[in-house]
Amino acid sequence: MNTIYIIIAFLAGCGLPLQAAANARLGKAVASPFAAATLQLFVATVLLCLAVAAGGALPALGRLGNAEWWQLLGGLASAAYVVAGILFIPRIGAVTTIGLFIAGQAFTSLLLDGAGLLGVARRAPGPFTWLGAACVAAGILLIVRGQRPAAGAPPRRIKAAWMAAAALCGGVLPVQGALNAAVARTVGAPLVVSLTSFAVATAGMATVLALVMALNRNERPRLGGLCAAPWWAWLGGPVGVCYVTTVFLALPVIGAAATVGFTIAGQQVVSILIDRFGLFGLPKSAVSGVRLAGALVLLAGVVSIKLP
Repeated sequence: MNTIYIIIAFLAGCGLPLQAAANARLGKAVASPFAAATLQLFVATVLLCLAVAAGGALPALGRLGNAEWWQLLGGLASAAYVVAGILFIPRIGAVTTIGLFIAGQAFTSLLLDGAGLLGVARRAPGPFTWLGAACVAAGILLIVRGQRPAAGAPPRRIKAAWMAAAALCGGVLPVQGALNAAVARTVGAPLVVSLTSFAVATAGMATVLALVMALNRNERPRLGGLCAAPWWAWLGGPVGVCYVTTVFLALPVIGAAATVGFTIAGQQVVSILIDRFGLFGLPKSAVSGVRLAGALVLLAGVVSIKLP
């Protein structure tokens, strides 16, 4: 049983680079990354509404009132994560931002497991856990150092506050998984949990979009550009549904650290393939040996964390 959850966690992570590429392409089509993220979340919410109705899970919506109100806010993590990427990548660079996101996810998941927070079953860290955590940290560092900045990109002076905020925003994803898992125990219908999470995320992202448009008139989306977007640009929402649902289903079974670790591993494997072969319209770029070594060390660390 554990093996199944390990596999689906890895596969869910494999979809994250596709989600990022889809969001970027849709953002280019509508000339607004905030509008693109809102559209992707809305599409996911509509699909989940249809799935809940088709699966006969509508009565489970009435059980949402049995959950604590703050447990229903996990979807805000998706909106916060998207906004963080939009804000921090131009300021501290994509490589550093993604590395800090991953570091935040890894640290928070270990904290959830070790302290048994937010309803996560406590898993006392053993020697393999600490060894795995060290390998994950080393792997992240190697991946960041092994990724080359864009040609001609000027050097950045990175503020410590931005780095801390990026790591914190990465850490909200395991928290989202823990909150959704808690709701799932109360409601007993995974699709309803995912629907609730994405409805909250859509509302949060729409609020951000409205604020941005009110503060900056140039941020108004151009919806006419949607016709020119390729079909795969709309896959961000469905991929997000698979990721969020997988995390809150796998987390109670294999633990927060293992769940997040295997999704990170899948993310890095597919990211390397995208860079190497220039998939989804992205430019080809050489994959350094340092980055490959980092991915292998990270994967070894994830496996070590799962060992007894």
